Amino acid sequence: MYLTKEEERIYEGEEGWTRKKAMEILVAIGDINDASRLIPVTRTHLSGASYKTIGDAFEFISGLEGRVSVKSTLNPTGMDRERWTAMDLPEKFVVKQKEILTAYEKLGVSLACTCVPYLITHKPQKGEHIAWAESSAVLYANSVLGARTNMEGAPSALAAALIGKTPFYGLHQAENREPEIRVCVKCNPADADYSALGFLIGNLVGGKIPLIELSPSSFPSKDELKHLSAAIGATGSVGMYYIKGITPEADARGLPGEKIEVEKGDLKKLYEERAEVDVIAIGCPHCSALELHRICVLLKAEGKGRKVRRDFFIFTARAIKQRMHEVVKQIEEYGVKVICDTCFVVSPAFERYNSVATNSGKMLRYVPLLCGGAEVSLGKTEECVRRAF
Repeated sequence: MYLTKEEERIYEGEEGWTRKKAMEILVAIGDINDASRLIPVTRTHLSGASYKTIGDAFEFISGLEGRVSVKSTLNPTGMDRERWTAMDLPEKFVVKQKEILTAYEKLGVSLACTCVPYLITHKPQKGEHIAWAESSAVLYANSVLGARTNMEGAPSALAAALIGKTPFYGLHQAENREPEIRVCVKCNPADADYSALGFLIGNLVGGKIPLIELSPSSFPSKDELKHLSAAIGATGSVGMYYIKGITPEADARGLPGEKIEVEKGDLKKLYEERAEVDVIAIGCPHCSALELHRICVLLKAEGKGRKVRRDFFIFTARAIKQRMHEVVKQIEEYGVKVICDTCFVVSPAFERYNSVATNSGKMLRYVPLLCGGAEVSLGKTEECVRRAF
């Protein structure tokens, strides 16, 4: 891979050990993927923030020096930074989690602690090169915003943040962004149907970029696209999808020859309702302001002054919670807990539950794998609220 003279100096260690290691990571990834060069990125989003998932590997981050070169945000951690005392976490976990946050903050990373950076900072624009970890955000950025990013891992996103560049390969190149398979949706999905649809699409297409064909009467909301992106990222290995009228590049792309169909019955199979659930969890990815408002309306309609009978957690970004302070206050009057900085999947605080109800296709995939084998029941948002009572 070609390096400029400045990049060579960094690679040789002339700008310090930290930047040398970051450049070594980028060069190694570039060589593996036959990248011709490095290109500048405008922003990065980093994973590897929860002690539950990163473990003591964070000590490498603690040893880094200097500051990130571009605006960089952080994924959810393992606890709410302000309400961790109420989460019944082991003292060792809390101490280690605080050390991880300190290490990232020292590098100049914004402690947004959310999986939806596009909802709390300036959204990247069409054609803008970024380096994001967090699969749901990557799919949303490429497919809805038209930005360009590969599915970065924790080390590569951190390296890109420190250098301000990423290898030029994969979804950064126009020729690698062509749709490869048509997915014809033979129903009108709504709400959690997009979680179910994404779950199925990820399984069906694997690493092929899908062109999702919806009926003219179906036009998903931004929140539905968020859940679609998250579910595809959870079950597939593809970094983007196309929907005509939504994906900025869709009109310039041809129709792939390979075609599959998804019918309403295929989605229904994922709505396997269990008689009893221990907990309701919404906010994977983190809830938007509109979702919080809608949940508040549903609680008022269903609760009629009653408090929930089951544990009910809502996860959102702290910036969104602060903006929606009055709505959050009303939600919590029903006994619902609105949690920031973390989520059900990446915190050990929620591993005590055996059966979960959610509207999230991402949770449907990851809770059984990462939360002690708990069962998951997928349902529409309204149904999840109803089951809480």
